[in-house]
Amino acid sequence: MPKFNITLISPKRAKAMLTEYKEQRKNSVPHLAHPGRYILPDYKLTRRRAAFKIVKHTFLTPHYKSYVALDSDNGHTLWLHNFGSLTEALFWLETGLKISDTDSHSNYKEWVSKHIDEIETFKTALRDRKKAKSQKATK
Repeated sequence: MPKFNITLISPKRAKAMLTEYKEQRKNSVPHLAHPGRYILPDYKLTRRRAAFKIVKHTFLTPHYKSYVALDSDNGHTLWLHNFGSLTEALFWLETGLKISDTDSHSNYKEWVSKHIDEIETFKTALRDRKKAKSQKATK
């Protein structure tokens, strides 16, 4: 089975990518420095000003067990979506479909069953990352 080409990123990295994208939008043919597919865990897109600003009326705020999927695979555009589960975020990045899309209801379950090992790898990486962060904080 092929592994997903998706990276878990930190808020600092996400903010840098969003700033770069905002600056690149002025160019007629933008070229993003870090094209790819990313997941920012424990954050969500919002319109509240308490969070850090992305574009004119959109912000990112900490939100436990929430995931922002960022897709800039083509190197020119950055798409962002909120997800309540890591599996849904991975599904969108891999297929371009949300589970609420009418043609994806039957495919989502099949996709999850086919990719259970890769999904578990991401969940383990996320758990390890949180453990390392909490161990760093206790030292």
